[in-house]
Amino acid sequence: MTLEILTADTLAPLRHGFFTRRGGASSGIFAGLNCGAGSSDQSATVRMNRARVAEAMEVAPEALVTIHQTHSPDVVTLDDPPAPDAPNPEGDALVTAIPGLALGILTADCQPVLFADTEAGVIGAAHAGWRGALDGVLENTLEAMVTLGAERGRIRAVIGPCISQRAYEVGQEFLETFIDADPAHARFFINGAEGKYQFDLVGFGLAQLRDAGVADAQWLGHCTYEDPARFYSYRRSVHEGQADYGRLISVIRL
Repeated sequence: MTLEILTADTLAPLRHGFFTRRGGASSGIFAGLNCGAGSSDQSATVRMNRARVAEAMEVAPEALVTIHQTHSPDVVTLDDPPAPDAPNPEGDALVTAIPGLALGILTADCQPVLFADTEAGVIGAAHAGWRGALDGVLENTLEAMVTLGAERGRIRAVIGPCISQRAYEVGQEFLETFIDADPAHARFFINGAEGKYQFDLVGFGLAQLRDAGVADAQWLGHCTYEDPARFYSYRRSVHEGQADYGRLISVIRL
């Protein structure tokens, strides 16, 4: 099956893509393009899937760079191509100005965010779940891009498939964590069923990006939870009692 790659006009002409699960070699609960080496999927199959992504991005497999994601605000700046077989650094965002490198982020409900200042030749990719977003991973990604020569007023940012507000039920403690950080965050919550709330992760991410002064910020509009044929979802896997879940990959390159 052919890979399905979602793109955004605002990131053109740079090669990029938010890959769905379609077209991969994995089977069972991972069926499709599982690119998560941290999953219990067969490692050889994950490498095959990543090689297909690299081919689609027109780079060698070793030029597709990912990191060990930890739901942190930490950003890794690539000033040189990574050494062959070097362990992935820890962090939740990557930035670079090196042509030929493809930056990849893995998600399964969290926000994958791709950034570009095409004039400066600087790109970024961030994994922004609720914790990383609250702690500043998106702002830190922009700061790291500016350090490489980008300008906030030229940077465009696109949020790929992630969980939507109608599928993101949270409890009182979750709400209070956001309110304690800033009472204005209450606007990203609506009342749900049985005393629960619905959190707007995308709205929160877009507000952070726009408040930080990016030229353009948008969401592609796809909910990972509600479309099992196209997307992996951690929350859906929990609700269905599955032992594990696949990881989607989102990539951008100069």
